[in-house]
Amino acid sequence: MKKKEIVLPRKLVNELLHCAQVAQDEEVCGFVSKNAEGQFNCYPIDNIAEQPTKRFLMDPEKQISAIKCMRSKQENVFAIYHSHPTAPAIPSAMDIEQAAYPDAYYLIISLNTKGVLEMRCFELLHDENIVEVNLRMQEK
Repeated sequence: MKKKEIVLPRKLVNELLHCAQVAQDEEVCGFVSKNAEGQFNCYPIDNIAEQPTKRFLMDPEKQISAIKCMRSKQENVFAIYHSHPTAPAIPSAMDIEQAAYPDAYYLIISLNTKGVLEMRCFELLHDENIVEVNLRMQEK
């Protein structure tokens, strides 16, 4: 079976990688939205976890605010993103356990690389299995 693939614009990828680099000691998190025309937006959300260096917990008020903003722009949640400052770009057991958006993709950015940032994409299937999705970047 061929792996599913999603295409993200370079501008969005650069924005997500930049967010992770700016707060390199803590996990950053947020939403990526998409509208009917295929345009993406990034909604960074504050990480309010007790140990933000090891996990993420999105600020509920900022989540609600971002969702309202998306709705007003006729956008939908496309993906949840977060970074792993010292771990590979694969979902941790806690990431899987706390995945609250079953219809969204999960983008994970790893800073645990030698000079090259890594971003991978996963999908949570209805039987709670995680499947990697190929990412491809386009220029527009």
